[in-house]
Amino acid sequence: MIQKDSTSAGSEWRKYGVLPFAAMFGYSVSVIHIYGINPYIIPVTTEFGWSRGEFTGAFTFAILIQALLAVPVGMLVDRFGSRKLGLAGIIMVCLAFTTLGTSTGDLSNWYLLWGLITLVALPVQATVWTSAVASRFTASRGLAFAITLCGASIAQFAFPPLATKLIATYGWKTAFLWHGLIWLAIVLPFVFFFFRGARDGSTGGDAMSGIPTSVLGGMSFADGLRSSVYVRLLLASLFFTFTIVALNYQFMPILSGWNIETSDAAWLASLIGLASIVGRLVTGYLIDRFSASLVGALVFLLPVVAVLLLLFGQHYAPAPALIAILLGLTLGAEVDVIVYLTTRFFGLKNFGALYGGLLGALSIGTAIGPLVASMIFDKTGGYAPFFWLAIGLLLISSFSLLTLPKPQEIEE
Repeated sequence: MIQKDSTSAGSEWRKYGVLPFAAMFGYSVSVIHIYGINPYIIPVTTEFGWSRGEFTGAFTFAILIQALLAVPVGMLVDRFGSRKLGLAGIIMVCLAFTTLGTSTGDLSNWYLLWGLITLVALPVQATVWTSAVASRFTASRGLAFAITLCGASIAQFAFPPLATKLIATYGWKTAFLWHGLIWLAIVLPFVFFFFRGARDGSTGGDAMSGIPTSVLGGMSFADGLRSSVYVRLLLASLFFTFTIVALNYQFMPILSGWNIETSDAAWLASLIGLASIVGRLVTGYLIDRFSASLVGALVFLLPVVAVLLLLFGQHYAPAPALIAILLGLTLGAEVDVIVYLTTRFFGLKNFGALYGGLLGALSIGTAIGPLVASMIFDKTGGYAPFFWLAIGLLLISSFSLLTLPKPQEIEE
């Protein structure tokens, strides 16, 4: 007979309430090269004479390599825990990001620098942070995940104005240096003192006494891969991130084409991050109380309105702010929904490895979407063909979640 965890949400937050916030700061580092690169696109391509496709190609290469290695990283988390990986990754990623300022204008040099970021970003993937939080939270897991994944929202809110200010003050080369060091100084202390999952054990009188890995229940890695549910989650992950990350990545260049000043575009881009915090928290609250697949299906439809505004709203004054809000309300919601559904359908025993596969799909979408959008722009001088493609992929993503069955109870 399946044994249901009777721990209350209140008890979980009293014992481990600081953990999701520590994980949130850690997760923000994992997207510094995704949400932090946007303001650098125009100054770098202008100085070196690169196309946007050439600039974005290195980003795509980096994210694709991360996607290929997502499952092995998840297996390491399942075996060794999250803390050591996360701490090492924070230091290495922030320092590697600073090296982008040493670019010489040679594309091979640019790709080598991004290759370094690729390798050091592996220990800060979402699996690291969500695995620790999942090991502590059951009754309030949706909200705990939402807070954790708000790290990307904070990054999206903080990085565009921070980078824009640094570029205006020091130039883009030095801006990369200060950008990485500032974020390292903010994040590392908080994660060091407060981030510890069940697999990471405890020190001294730490209240976070571990849950033995041996009692964690769930599906085997092989059985999970064979599940039709897993295939649908893969499709939803791939197509949604293909669309939403590309729209976010190209947001400032799109607004530049609308003759909006760079500083104004930066603050509008930060509005995406602010709205994303609201969207994540609301999504987390709802999936704890209602069908997560239904909530996800509805959330995945919201960007369709933003894309229609991008197609037809250029002369509508409130359009840029409305687009930013709509993108923000859904940006990252796919991670909240996918990671939550992974724990509910497949349990925690092999969560790192199974979610690693889904994270691979999320990463492939993240890598390819911005590149495809950049190539369409380089070829046509605009983004309209990509916008129509985005609408179709968003509809497929929503339908993939809507058709999921009800999860079976799993002993955790």
